[in-house]
Amino acid sequence: MMDVRPEPFQRPNLAIGVMGSAGGEISDLAIAKSFALGRAIAKAGFTLVTGACPGLPYHAARGAKSVGGLTVGISPGLSYDEHVEKYGSPTAYQDVIVYTGSGLMGREVTGIRSCDMVVIVGGRSGTLGEFAIAYDEGRLIGVLEGTGGITDELPNIVRVCHKESGAHVIYESEPDLLVARMAGYYQAQHHLHSSVHHRRHVAPIEQRG
Repeated sequence: MMDVRPEPFQRPNLAIGVMGSAGGEISDLAIAKSFALGRAIAKAGFTLVTGACPGLPYHAARGAKSVGGLTVGISPGLSYDEHVEKYGSPTAYQDVIVYTGSGLMGREVTGIRSCDMVVIVGGRSGTLGEFAIAYDEGRLIGVLEGTGGITDELPNIVRVCHKESGAHVIYESEPDLLVARMAGYYQAQHHLHSSVHHRRHVAPIEQRG
């Protein structure tokens, strides 16, 4: 008789979310850095998670797919039609799209909780909300410097928060180096308390290259 017992537990590939500007003024440098970030995430063997939106996350997904990476998009829409028609969001460069039906703000929580690590690129108020969720839930957060938007203000925001969430923030301007530093820290330290629901509180930490 065939043995149908489940295989031993095996953790899925780690996922890095890229959260950032979906519109507004976006520089060519920010686009190039986002593309390089997606490439670096995929080449390191991580799954890329975005909001399946236009702008910088789109270019990160494009970069990931350029080297055969796996991409997952967390949509605010309830269906493909709503994703495309109501929200004007792309489907290109996405291997999987999860239709949350939660709207733009509601899907932010699902997006962050679908990631082991989060990188902020550029960004406006929506990205600031995603950063706040990631910070409050003790995520390992990378900030890709040189992409404009809220990334220029996050060091000050972190300093005035004065909240012990367990979050760890790494600032870096080079996409490949940022991914390498985040991977190294996660494997050495952060996986020990990666869930806000399953760890003791420690003071937030900032790292600069």
